[in-house]
Amino acid sequence: MKKYIFSRLLRSLVSLFAITTLTYVLIFTMVPRTKIFNNDPNYTKMAAQPDKKVNYENGVYERMGYINYWTSKELLDKANDFDPSVTGEVNDTNKKIYEDYIASLGNGWTLHQFPESGAFYATREISMFSRVLNFFTNLIEIDHPWRIKDAKNPDLERYLRFENDPSAGFALVGSGTKHKYLLYFNGQFPFIHQNFVNLNLGVSYPTFSKVPVLQIITQTQGKKLLKEVTFPNGTKRSSSIDIYSRTYQTPSSVDKKTAALFGEGDAYTKTQNLQTDPSMIANSALIGIFGVMISYLIALPLGYFMAQHSGKLFDSISSGTLTFLIAIPSIAFIYVFRFLGSLTGLPDLFPTYGAQDIRSYILPALVLGFLGSLSLGLWTRRYLVDQKLSDYVRFARAKGLNEKEIMTRHIFKNAMVPIVAGIPGAILGVIVGATFTETVFAFPGMGKMLIDAIKANNINMVVGLNFIFSALSILAVFLGDLFMTVLDPRIKLSTKGGGK
Repeated sequence: MKKYIFSRLLRSLVSLFAITTLTYVLIFTMVPRTKIFNNDPNYTKMAAQPDKKVNYENGVYERMGYINYWTSKELLDKANDFDPSVTGEVNDTNKKIYEDYIASLGNGWTLHQFPESGAFYATREISMFSRVLNFFTNLIEIDHPWRIKDAKNPDLERYLRFENDPSAGFALVGSGTKHKYLLYFNGQFPFIHQNFVNLNLGVSYPTFSKVPVLQIITQTQGKKLLKEVTFPNGTKRSSSIDIYSRTYQTPSSVDKKTAALFGEGDAYTKTQNLQTDPSMIANSALIGIFGVMISYLIALPLGYFMAQHSGKLFDSISSGTLTFLIAIPSIAFIYVFRFLGSLTGLPDLFPTYGAQDIRSYILPALVLGFLGSLSLGLWTRRYLVDQKLSDYVRFARAKGLNEKEIMTRHIFKNAMVPIVAGIPGAILGVIVGATFTETVFAFPGMGKMLIDAIKANNINMVVGLNFIFSALSILAVFLGDLFMTVLDPRIKLSTKGGGK
């Protein structure tokens, strides 16, 4: 078992690396970089300001990982070490100094001038290999007391210690770290939370501009949620602030009102807001789980009766019907369910009632459950029919067991092994494959987010979602293998693929 887990983990990491790398390279090479500005309203307003437009472009390209960019001030500061006589004025003398300095770097830097003012700036193209390498080397972020380096706060304390914090209760608190609370406990699932290790999937743009991709997917949505919050100074007030989300912010940049609530000189005043609705990943998981439950409730009895009457009229009609329904595009079923649901009073769009009403989830879950039940019903029938032809079934008949006993006590149990093994993958399948369903119902989940990100040329979001889907797919396969061993102890996992 240990060898199998190690081998599976190693192969999973290699697969995840290969899939993410391929996706990253394809997207970043096939989508022209200028396309990313098509859905940015701020960019379109800069047509009459050429210098501001060029500076904005380069700033975005740098955040997206296309280039390194030195603004005029940054270039001046760096060139000053090369030649102290250089100034920010636009003249031939300074231009020559800048050219000599850029030439001395010798690693792809290019000198440019803004179209209107003529001020100097520099850029360097980052190769695709370097960009992929940067993605993976910065993928896992470890928070520690020496992570924050702030020249405006040289006296920042650096420590990790357990405290009975007035705001968060008993928690592992850090200073010099990015997050204030590195380990804390509360009444929200999964009840124990950590900020030691985080995934860096890049920054979103143009939608949710400058917000980390993982934060967008995992943070709550909707209107601000007011609740009683205890601030570090002991004040209790109704606020939407998520006190557990405190991260570092230079104390000098904090307004007086905030500084008073958190304490003078406290560097951990940057927070996120609590919102009323579940996160995208929670929404997708919710309809995914219920969709799988519905599909198994439909498919297992149907497959059982088809196998029990294999070769007869009921089996032929059912098999033909399921095959026909599978051939119909799923988008057609989505619109049919949406229309029929609206006749019964169910909302045809999620925002009609919102996340606080269970009716908003019914139609998306029913659609996913029905679509999943079609192929699952046929596979259930196939597994059961295959088992009926096995030697142990002939032996059971020879012992005098009737067909009903054979089907329920032997065939059904053995056929459930591969079916149960497919449950994690089925849940993942409806989450990943819910793009059309979530889009049609305007359902705020990861599937809709993927479509929206593609439309908006939000490249980092597409890569980030692909990484999450790939990681969940690998996890689903592994959990499926473990489920088989639980259901049938005779199955022994090994590096050779397992056996009995």
